[in-house]
Amino acid sequence: MSDHQPSLFDREPAPWEHDDQASRLVATVVFVEGPEGEFDYLVPDRLAEEVGIGKRVRVPLGKGNRILTGYCVRVEHRPTGGRVLKPVGGVIDSVSLLSPAMLRLTRWIAEHYLCEWGQVLEAVVPAGVRGQAGTRLTTLLSIAPDFSERVKGLKLAPKQAVALKLLSDSKEPLTTAELARLAKCTEAPITALRRKGLIQAKARRVQFAAVAEQPVRRLNHLALNPDQRIALDAILEALNSRRHQTLLIHGVTGSGKTEVYIQAIQELVHFGRQAIVLVPEISLTPQTVQRFRERFDHVAVLHSHLSDAERHWQWQRIAEGRVQVVVGARSAIFAPTPNLGLIILDEEHEGSFKQESVPRYHARDVAVARSQAEDVPLVLGSATPSLESWHRAQTGQYRLIEMPRRVLDRALPTVGTIDLRTDDHARHSRGAISRQLHTAIQDALKQGGQVILLLNRRGFSTHIQCPACGSVVRCPDCDIALTHHRGEDIALCHYCDHQVPTPNVCPQCSFAGIRYSGTGTQRLEAEVHTRFPGYPCLRMDTDTMQGRGSHERALAAFREGKVRILLGTQMIAKGLDFPNVTLVGVINADTALHLPDFRAAERTFHLVTQVAGRTGRGEKGGRVLVQTLNPDHPAIQAAVRHDYAAFAEGELPIRKMLSYPPFASMIRLVIRGESETAVGQFASHMAQELTCILQPLGAGARVLGPAPAPFSKLRGKYRFQIQLQGPDADQLRQSVRQLGPLLKPPDDIQWIADVDPLDML
Repeated sequence: MSDHQPSLFDREPAPWEHDDQASRLVATVVFVEGPEGEFDYLVPDRLAEEVGIGKRVRVPLGKGNRILTGYCVRVEHRPTGGRVLKPVGGVIDSVSLLSPAMLRLTRWIAEHYLCEWGQVLEAVVPAGVRGQAGTRLTTLLSIAPDFSERVKGLKLAPKQAVALKLLSDSKEPLTTAELARLAKCTEAPITALRRKGLIQAKARRVQFAAVAEQPVRRLNHLALNPDQRIALDAILEALNSRRHQTLLIHGVTGSGKTEVYIQAIQELVHFGRQAIVLVPEISLTPQTVQRFRERFDHVAVLHSHLSDAERHWQWQRIAEGRVQVVVGARSAIFAPTPNLGLIILDEEHEGSFKQESVPRYHARDVAVARSQAEDVPLVLGSATPSLESWHRAQTGQYRLIEMPRRVLDRALPTVGTIDLRTDDHARHSRGAISRQLHTAIQDALKQGGQVILLLNRRGFSTHIQCPACGSVVRCPDCDIALTHHRGEDIALCHYCDHQVPTPNVCPQCSFAGIRYSGTGTQRLEAEVHTRFPGYPCLRMDTDTMQGRGSHERALAAFREGKVRILLGTQMIAKGLDFPNVTLVGVINADTALHLPDFRAAERTFHLVTQVAGRTGRGEKGGRVLVQTLNPDHPAIQAAVRHDYAAFAEGELPIRKMLSYPPFASMIRLVIRGESETAVGQFASHMAQELTCILQPLGAGARVLGPAPAPFSKLRGKYRFQIQLQGPDADQLRQSVRQLGPLLKPPDDIQWIADVDPLDML
């Protein structure tokens, strides 16, 4: 073989393989579905202008060069150090979906909540934004860059000259149809101009599914009382300092917190900055949005009932800086505001701010992290703050602002308890409504008032049981009793949606006298219709509020007086402001009181206090009646007196003694699988490994469990849980990270880590 003849294996080196020390443009990619970690790819010259931070790219992976989608999280010139880098194959997005600041926030979420960065990125960017919902690919025309050279010596037809002049005068590119309409010509002259190279065409996605905003009657400033003025001045002080500060506004129900938020944001908007306002429930969003639209020109809404096209349109408006206020539920904390100046979390105690699927973040803690990173104030507001936030305020981490009085000095409603244990109730009431509550409802309705009834249980009967053999009709896939839904004539599992026709006889022993026990909102609605037939009644729960706009229609009917009795689950217990409500009845205050959850008392106090706050907001005043089997329980006693401080003083020492939040951090591990024995054994192995990891570290960390979860079987899987508790949150997270490589669970066993858990069931 001659020296100059190439070998069979000789080849020209690829461009990205030249010179180990040469600086190359490298993109770092994180995958959504694929291996965990960060992967470097060479950016080819043809894509150098397109690849950017926050955009999705297509890249080859592995020996088979399988094409995967990933997010570009970094782009920089640097030597490759001898590594052979594969090239980026293509760029999906024309604009960045995530700013550098949002990328840093998502990385913090991944580290804090022990999940993969790619999973967080995919959760933060809505599907409608990723899929460009509500857009279509359109050809847009503009003047060619070398137009002045090309046009010299050309003799243009009159229509061509007119079209060319109109396009050159336009500030934005035009479609062919738009240009033809303006020039009052056919498309032929425009086609001729394109052939001559005077006009260039580019394909671009154009929004067509914009949402028309309804005109709203504008309102002026409301006068503030002294408490509101103190709260507003505190927020303005934080805004003017241009630094991060977390303020906790503890304001009783009806104290005018929303007006304080609005006037603070009005000050902010004067300087061209944006605010994010988070509310816990979709049912609160219409009312809150209405109040903000009465005061601001440009308000965006983000919640789960939007279509993909609507969400994409709102997202674009926010990202372009055309929105002053973003109002939404949990995920609105990720709104792409380029000029963020303030974050507000209303009803900050609400559990719905915690996401129960990956990434299992809490919007309040993400709001703290984002406001710190962007150096803007964060305002937390609640009549019943979470004990975590209250403790941080007491220890100086947050600034506490008290608003102890209602607007116009209206009195807080009187709250009375009805003891369901008494023989009197059993003798005189065969339904869910006691004689005392029945009389109060009658009086309120006769006097022209409206009534709210709270029962935090869906369905008609909460369980179906045979009195002969004692068996309860249960879900075959979950360790839970089925709930009777009479309208659909089914027995339904509220966790996996398994349903069967309503049994007429006992499935176990065929006894014909099967009993339907317990009261849900359906049964309460039927009882109300029977007892108060002349008064329109409306039920609000997840069964009736599934359609688009259902919350808005229901609340509008109640506000307008078309509905006199509103009953429902906890979605009616918070944030709603109806001045004509003169009576609130809590049908059963004990539904959550005895659950195996260390927050059970706190949740009960929150719920009773919040629903009590729905009345007495108008000139007629109001009262509250709470039916309970535990009238002497400290949580119910404190709620009756509207005494948050007393509740906190009683509950916090118990938490401290047991090393529960806010005095310790917690991670809950849930292990599930099809074999109860195998899951239990694997959970025991996990607990032993964790104990070995944590023991040398000391510092008060402990491993509790494993034990069967309170709901020991869900959706066909047996469940065990382990609790990690300790004063050092980073230490607990690090122990779980170390645990991962030590475990090889069988294929049919999965486990998850829930950092700072709220749901202990």
